[in-house]
Amino acid sequence: MMRWIVVIFIVVLIEFYAFQAIRTLTKNSFAQLLYMGITIIVLGYVIYTFANYDRSVGPTKYSLRATALFLLSFVPKLVLVLFMFGEDILRVGVLGYTFVTDTLFDRPSSATFPERRKFVSQLALGVAAIPFVGLLHGVFKGKYNFKVLSHTLYFDDLPEAFEGFRLTQISDIHSGSFDEAEKIEYAIDLINKQESDVLFFTGDIVNTSASEMNPWIDTFNKIKEYPYGKHSVLGNHDYGEYVTWESEAAKEANFKAIKEVHSKIDFNLLLNDCKFIEKDGSRIAIIGVENWGHNFKKAGDLKKASQNVGEDDFKILLSHDPSHWEYEVKGDQKHYHLTLSGHTHGFQFGIEIPGFLKWSPVQYVYKHWAGLYKEAGQYLHVNRGFGFHAYPGRVGIWPEITVIELRKKAVS
Repeated sequence: MMRWIVVIFIVVLIEFYAFQAIRTLTKNSFAQLLYMGITIIVLGYVIYTFANYDRSVGPTKYSLRATALFLLSFVPKLVLVLFMFGEDILRVGVLGYTFVTDTLFDRPSSATFPERRKFVSQLALGVAAIPFVGLLHGVFKGKYNFKVLSHTLYFDDLPEAFEGFRLTQISDIHSGSFDEAEKIEYAIDLINKQESDVLFFTGDIVNTSASEMNPWIDTFNKIKEYPYGKHSVLGNHDYGEYVTWESEAAKEANFKAIKEVHSKIDFNLLLNDCKFIEKDGSRIAIIGVENWGHNFKKAGDLKKASQNVGEDDFKILLSHDPSHWEYEVKGDQKHYHLTLSGHTHGFQFGIEIPGFLKWSPVQYVYKHWAGLYKEAGQYLHVNRGFGFHAYPGRVGIWPEITVIELRKKAVS
């Protein structure tokens, strides 16, 4: 109960300040009423949608739409609050100081600072327009703004036969969120154009239910054949743990169906298991664990998956959650050369300017959240995700298709 009281208080505070900004900028009654009407409709729709959220179904296009509308309304107004509330604090401070020093007694009308209030409102609205436009672009364009990101990694002990070996990684498909078939077709074409030797998928093929993939089976079957196969693992969403099931049997049936989806699109699903890729008498180990997350389901068993792998084997590990690398993988004596993960989506919101700035709110939760990391001679790559979840958009953190080329470091 207290949680909802806090939420309602915050929403009322934000709406109060936002309306004050509108009133400061315009005295037109129609404009003020129009603003209030739109606000009531949006909040009403959001409240109605989530009040009727069916936990036996999980996220739907309606809940995704409600989330988008809430963020489009809430985030810009939050910016307004920061400006207006900050200005109020400053004004109270100035009034307090001038009252104590007895400087405003002869000019009481100046205490309202009407011109400055209007300027701050204009400035706040201008700044608030930035996240509004960004979030709007994220919904209509950003979520399908696929980017191919390429990396070349060097290893002392890469088998000679695998010099120049290319792999493509995708992650976090979240097929239940898709709403534009032609955009997914475009992304599949991008994957096929990379001319890699092997494809890896690192989990979360659905939001909740195996049936979410039914409309997309034919589309993902258009991913071409790879000389060394298409290999996959499960993510936290693939276990159906975020909805209420009518029975444990129904949950297990869904989980079984999700595993079968991988074979329907010709993905070799690795469940705490490994596969060796052989080329010209040499081999590398492809190890796939079930989901292991520091704050999520721990079904992954690294020791079981690697029981047939030697310490001298070159190893590529598929593990959905990058926290696995931090807590278990990088300290393991078997030395996993390259770990491929996803999960974070880069929060689907952030700022990335290559070589200059890389920021997202998710970095305060995950130490490794997007891109390449290297420690103790081992690499971790965190894919930003193919699809989207919760918020039906992406701002600054675009959907990613990763291409990594393996090279043998020259011996000097």
